[in-house]
Amino acid sequence: MSHAAIQNKPAPVPPVGGKESLSQRSLPSWAPAGFAAVGILLGVGIGAAAGLESKVQWGLIAVIAFVAVSYIVTSVVENKRQAKDRLATSIVWVCFVLAVIPLFSLLFTTISRGVKVLDPYFLSHSMASVLSTQPGGGVYHALVGTLEQVGIATVISVPIGLLTAVYLVEYGKGALARAVTFFVDVMTGIPSIVAGLFILSIMLLASIEGSGLMGSLALTILMIPVVVRSTEEMLKLVPNELREAALALGVPKWRMILKVVLPTAIGGITTGVMLAVARVAGETAPIILLVFGGPFINGNPFSGPQSSLPFYIFEQYKTGEVASIDRAWAAALVLIAFVMILNLVARGIARWKAPKTGR
Repeated sequence: MSHAAIQNKPAPVPPVGGKESLSQRSLPSWAPAGFAAVGILLGVGIGAAAGLESKVQWGLIAVIAFVAVSYIVTSVVENKRQAKDRLATSIVWVCFVLAVIPLFSLLFTTISRGVKVLDPYFLSHSMASVLSTQPGGGVYHALVGTLEQVGIATVISVPIGLLTAVYLVEYGKGALARAVTFFVDVMTGIPSIVAGLFILSIMLLASIEGSGLMGSLALTILMIPVVVRSTEEMLKLVPNELREAALALGVPKWRMILKVVLPTAIGGITTGVMLAVARVAGETAPIILLVFGGPFINGNPFSGPQSSLPFYIFEQYKTGEVASIDRAWAAALVLIAFVMILNLVARGIARWKAPKTGR
């Protein structure tokens, strides 16, 4: 545009009365926090005035007040379009808070009650020669059992699940692939007690005694579909251009999968494996049926009863004494820490093994 055209361009007409129109106004950045504070005050005030004893009812009133105040104020100050956007954003934040509150409540309760007896002695001693009604004892035998049972299940299920996912993505076609996919979907939703009963039936037919290995086999049944499904989705995310480029260089398909596809998806595969481990680490029903538990340390998962953290929690809480309930909460905290450490290790492995895109 020429300089003359710019000079001849009419000047913008100022608002009538020198005031800014409502469509040009905007709320400050701290407005959502202010709306939340007003909602909390209204929830507390209305709940107290109405004589409501449940804090959940106070919270629901505060949520409704927060959404209503944010919508009304935005409609008055800005416009209807911004008010609808603010309404949707407020609902998203409310759903996020409602999802996070139980998580933090669970963590707070477990930590506050579990630290009472959680110490090095608790982690390094078993319940041998200690009655469940007495204070003392530890979780070492259950921790050893969980590590061995989950470790055996992981060693068995990960190769099977990984190779099954590779078959479905890279080779699977026709009725066989559809049948495998169908049964994987069915196995994903089976209750853990069904897997335990299946292994128990085999034990009865073959006259095999209960042991940590039998519990690991039941956990393997629960892990395989999770590993297959998560690995399958990660392999599908690998761009086909990478496969085509490797095949164009004359690389065999098996080598392309091993050197290109799997390293590209290793981060997601590792995360899926850790999700499967986290799922079976807290299973109790198969362990009760197949492993039988026990107060002594059994480092041999192939023979004799063996405890685990979920079974230990169930056993101690069932006793109902103050000392046993404290031990149950401490064992629950150990189990949460165990799963968290596994996830941190998985993230570290995923970052270490992920392909480097630049220097």
